[in-house]
Amino acid sequence: MSSAGSHHLALLNERAIERQGDYESLLFEGAWHTSGGLFERGRRVAGGLREIGVQPGDRVVVLMMNTPEVFVTYQAVWRAGAVVTPVIFLQTQPELRHILEDSGATAAVVTPELLPLLLGSAEGLDLRILVVGDDAPPAGTTAYADLEAAEPLSVVPRDDDDLAALLYTGGTTGRSKGVMLTHRGLWASGAGIHSVSETMGTTRSLLPLPLSHAYGLIVAVGGMHSSRQLVSVMQRWFDAPGWLALVQEHRLESSPIVPSMLSMILAEPIDDYDLSSLVSFGSGGAPLPDSLRTEVTERLGAVILEGYGLTESSAVVSASTPDTIRPGSVGKPLPHAEVAILSPLGERLPAGEDGEVCVRGPGVMKGYWKSPEQTATTVVDGWLHTGDIGHLDDDGYLYIVDRLKDLIIRGGFNVYPRDVEDALMTHPAVISAAVVGRPDAEKGEEVVAVVAVDPSSGIDAAALIAYSQERLARHKYPREIILVDAVPLTSVGKTDRKAVRALVRG
Repeated sequence: MSSAGSHHLALLNERAIERQGDYESLLFEGAWHTSGGLFERGRRVAGGLREIGVQPGDRVVVLMMNTPEVFVTYQAVWRAGAVVTPVIFLQTQPELRHILEDSGATAAVVTPELLPLLLGSAEGLDLRILVVGDDAPPAGTTAYADLEAAEPLSVVPRDDDDLAALLYTGGTTGRSKGVMLTHRGLWASGAGIHSVSETMGTTRSLLPLPLSHAYGLIVAVGGMHSSRQLVSVMQRWFDAPGWLALVQEHRLESSPIVPSMLSMILAEPIDDYDLSSLVSFGSGGAPLPDSLRTEVTERLGAVILEGYGLTESSAVVSASTPDTIRPGSVGKPLPHAEVAILSPLGERLPAGEDGEVCVRGPGVMKGYWKSPEQTATTVVDGWLHTGDIGHLDDDGYLYIVDRLKDLIIRGGFNVYPRDVEDALMTHPAVISAAVVGRPDAEKGEEVVAVVAVDPSSGIDAAALIAYSQERLARHKYPREIILVDAVPLTSVGKTDRKAVRALVRG
């Protein structure tokens, strides 16, 4: 092959530099980085990767907290024709060991504070370890700066349907699986994200999401589609007071976020900050309770553009725009994604009827890494079976009801945890709630809620059960509520239902 595919992500980055020019594009912990400087570093790191033997198609693990070098590394890996394998830094050693072995990674880029985790997980493996921010790293590892001393590398050709990223699912229901995403798929999903953000006209954003997650990765790719000079301020890791201070100091207009982050922000004394520059939030990664949407709109004066996607769909399927906001909806499918609601028999269901949300288009994963059987049951005739329950309305707006696997069947009746959670969240004392089923000899499953409340409220479990009983059908309301200091969350801010079930079932 003599030339790169037209959707090669390294070419997307090159074209972005041509359109946007060289300017101060990224602020991180008080230091500005220019778009041209980051681009040039990526070209050199790509050359360095080639010099240490990274070949086209090789997997390169990226185990880093948010730093500018994450952007540089992604671009360098794609430029070298290799495959980005992002790993969120809250992995345990056995989880990371599984990813390193399963992916067959040949190299890993790591920041110093995560080096002990990587070294412990990589023992006995043939892995080149590249340490960012340490010019004299331990024996057996290589300084990232050494890669930057290499000659710049031209874009290594890859086909559009070659792998660009191998992302491992969270593994909350078992061992994590590698999701194979292509250059074409990430390009198309990034274009979809860009088409939504473009409608707001904002150019100054705050990025608190971990770039090692599908959501953060696609936000980064989306920015490369813009012709405007976008400015990003990045947090190493989300913290609400820091987020508020950065919005005020830099007059930031937008922020991609997950709902749990919004709850943490609203728990702060927000009236102490000037947040008048805020225009919009992009919300994804988890369902957005209506009560939280209302509170954000009233207290922050910013619009929330809710979207939906999953790792297997290259992170995004649908999104709301300012003109297409319908409470409870995750917007209309974006141009690259076709959505159908299917019955258990594979039949298309009419508007308004709940079934499994299925997706077709270029963003659909190439498959699960080394798992053809699982791929065959998840992608059928080109349709990705998401495992989510939802429906389309008469106008084509998508509504997500719940996860198929989280469905509770109590006495023969379906109970969707999100319905119960949303009802509980309307109580002013409730901070967060998670609902799961517990095995029950009489009913099959019983509805149980784990709830965090404002400790100054004095509310008890019995009062919350009575409150929910007034708002939910008899088969839906929780018979037991367990009060906790905080509802367990995964590393990316989603409800950790595995941990909640363990809590409920003892």
